[in-house]
Amino acid sequence: MHGPRVLPLAVLFAVAAFSLPAAAADLALKRAMLSTGGVGYFEFEAEIDGAATLTLPVRRDQVDDILKSLVVYDDKGAVGTIALAGDQPLQDALRGLPFDEHALSAPDELLNTLRGAEVAIGGSKEISGRVLSAVPELKPFGMADGPMRGVTRLTIMTAQGLRSVVLEDAETVKFADPKLQAAVERALAAEAASHDQSGRVISIAMTGQGRRMVRAAYLTEAPLWKASYRLTLDRDQAAKTAALQGWAVLENRSGADWNGVEVSLVSGDPVTFRQALYRTYYVQRPQVPVEVLGRILPATDTGAIPGASGGVRAELKRAQVGQGVSAGAMAASPVPMPLQDKDAFARNAAEVSAAESSEAATQVDFRLPQPVTLKSGDDLLVPLAVRNVPAERLSWYQAAVGGANPLAAVALTNDGASGLPPGVATIYEKDAATGRVDYLGDARLSPWPTGERRILSFAVDVKTKIEHTSTPETHVIRAHIADGIMQVTTARQARYVYTVVAPPKEARRVLIEVPRLGGDWTLVDPDPAKVERTDRAWRIARDVAAGETQTFAVVTQYPVEERISLSTLDPERIGYYAAQTSLTAEQRKALTRLGELATAFAAQGRKLAQLDAQKTELATEQARVRDNLGAVPKGSDVERRYLKMLTDQEDKIAKLADERIRAVAAQDQARQALADYVKSLSL
Repeated sequence: MHGPRVLPLAVLFAVAAFSLPAAAADLALKRAMLSTGGVGYFEFEAEIDGAATLTLPVRRDQVDDILKSLVVYDDKGAVGTIALAGDQPLQDALRGLPFDEHALSAPDELLNTLRGAEVAIGGSKEISGRVLSAVPELKPFGMADGPMRGVTRLTIMTAQGLRSVVLEDAETVKFADPKLQAAVERALAAEAASHDQSGRVISIAMTGQGRRMVRAAYLTEAPLWKASYRLTLDRDQAAKTAALQGWAVLENRSGADWNGVEVSLVSGDPVTFRQALYRTYYVQRPQVPVEVLGRILPATDTGAIPGASGGVRAELKRAQVGQGVSAGAMAASPVPMPLQDKDAFARNAAEVSAAESSEAATQVDFRLPQPVTLKSGDDLLVPLAVRNVPAERLSWYQAAVGGANPLAAVALTNDGASGLPPGVATIYEKDAATGRVDYLGDARLSPWPTGERRILSFAVDVKTKIEHTSTPETHVIRAHIADGIMQVTTARQARYVYTVVAPPKEARRVLIEVPRLGGDWTLVDPDPAKVERTDRAWRIARDVAAGETQTFAVVTQYPVEERISLSTLDPERIGYYAAQTSLTAEQRKALTRLGELATAFAAQGRKLAQLDAQKTELATEQARVRDNLGAVPKGSDVERRYLKMLTDQEDKIAKLADERIRAVAAQDQARQALADYVKSLSL
């Protein structure tokens, strides 16, 4: 036994006439599937007997999508041809005519383009001749000083000579050549057709024997259907469930009324696109010069590309392309799922017949329980889901929202058999004892797969106060020393302190949202295993009793790896690392000794710098004394005093030179001790 055949559309879409089957039938819309991808699947049916022609009226703006997706199902027959009125470009219709599209814009343009054509002008006196020119000009109405009007002055060459005629005053103007007259009429008809945006009719010629049902379907652009929800909370904040109603707003913009149509709504994000298949395209071919003997200069041969043989080309031709998803898969009705138990819901809202839902790999299908009748252009509100869902009342704190107050929110868990689409939600609260219902606020629901939790915030909880501070801190976590390099892992921490004040007579379940700063930031306190994490934040839940003030901290950290050369590390920095209690006792002892050696080496460097400074100071003083010595009388007491000063300075310089030699040796010794110790460390 064979299933129904899906006929591929390797058939002729043609404007040309063809032999039609004897019978004719109109396809009627029976099923519609509207997707949140912005497209709709529309399936039509017609019962035929033997061969028949099926007609399918469509909107002009839908033709591209229909040419892309139209599919025909017939389990006993076959498709002969599929015909559609063409969308011939105006330039194609004018091809071969002695004028172009611009010439049809005004009488003077056309007549000047056809200069030399013979025309016959009818009126009080008929004249004929060949067109010389047509010039626009202004002419007064009636009296010479009256208002002006625009006219076209046509000049023709007659047997008697040139004649000038105001075109608007002539009763008729006709081209004497019947072929030219027909060409102008054909061009005007083609221009009118190019502006025709009215509907098209697709004719499907079916062949076969016997009475049977034939289906045709296509995908085309459709208005996005929207989901909205009504959530009724129990006034008792400890209640564990809430009543949820989901509704869909759909619109009929198909251009035809829906009469008893089976409608399904699909929530997903399919890949959809358009392609202008109803437009005429021509391949732009390269133009090559005409071969005139002696005028062609052959191109230089650059050789073959290695490996680009005919065998490779043959393999490329045999490469297969992936198959797309059959439209028949979308035509299949979703598998009905059992409705949720609505008994618990009955006390909160009127009984509603919800859509039957089924969940596929990438989408959720909702099949409306009753056929839909909807006029073109009208909207409809239909139920998607009716169920009780697990609920938990929360005070949701986000520092960037609400200031010092958290948001009143409810956490919902989708324990149903299928996901729900995104939409807006109106939140109500009902007192079970009195039946009184109050409006609490509005919320937004993101796509809600089955098994997942969503938090809906709907108001500001002004009764609850939350303050928070944040302090950056840095701590060394660990270190490794080898080959003169210390690898240090430093934790940059962010410490958040929250103070929550609950209302005097009401307890609160507070959900604190701590931002995740990205990168390798991790949660240190509290235990990450007990905290909910999103792509942007950690969520820490705390129970606060009525009237209680509770303070707690949240710590996050980001590790930073550093490689530090110990031989170039200054003593102060070494002392900082030696004081870190996170390092081992052996590492701290080694760093303390390293600090001593680095301090000794630095001291020798300072001593050497002091000696060099003293020598520079003495040299400057010597230069001053020598300058003064040249200015005093020879043999004077002043000269003798300056000479003694120079002698004393030379003695000091010689002494400093000896001290510097010893200082350089001591510095080299300290440097070597430091280098040897650094080299010996492996901790």
